[in-house]
Amino acid sequence: MKKIFLVLLVICASTVLKAQIHEVGLFLGGSNYIGDLGRENYIYPNNLAVGAFYKYNLNPRIALKGAFTYSNIKADDADAESPARNLRNYNFSNTIKELALGLEFNFFEYQQQSGYNYYTPYILVGIAASNYNIVTSQTTPGQYNYKSKTRLVLPFGLGYKTRLKDNIAIAFEVKARYTFNDDLDYNNFEIPALSFGNPNSDDWYVFSGISLIYAFGREACYAP
Repeated sequence: MKKIFLVLLVICASTVLKAQIHEVGLFLGGSNYIGDLGRENYIYPNNLAVGAFYKYNLNPRIALKGAFTYSNIKADDADAESPARNLRNYNFSNTIKELALGLEFNFFEYQQQSGYNYYTPYILVGIAASNYNIVTSQTTPGQYNYKSKTRLVLPFGLGYKTRLKDNIAIAFEVKARYTFNDDLDYNNFEIPALSFGNPNSDDWYVFSGISLIYAFGREACYAP
């Protein structure tokens, strides 16, 4: 009896593993910064953001997702609606390279390769490592030394996806990142020229755009 049970367990596990749907895709959109400089809009993409990702669907509701995203990010006080920021007239530009891991949770059961349930809103949560430059010291007025920094950030977002044709789907996403730091804009309270804003308010950045998705692998056992 035990042998029969073990054989059935192995067969079931093998079937489940083979039945998972894999997805790969490309992200194209824009990025914006939220912090002490420039505009105060939460969603205002003003720089190109590109990325690639892989998803492993555990079931019709939950998928594991790994993604890499690259973007320049910038802000200028001249674009702000605040007179105080206009008068300060600071600006910055930085580059973000991000590797994120997380969960994608579908509000509806989603089965891209089936004839139904091929659209759903969803939420994204996870953890990410973000690499960007910071200022370490000032050499002469207006000239600084920089170094690369990698820190954990907290990603979360909302999206909506739907099948276009066969194994091809499209998704629309807005993904915010909380950085736990206040130096994405080169803020440095040890350098008077770069000491600005609220030291208790950390920086954010947001990716907004479209993902093109390709699904492959054997149809899952939960699809009729």
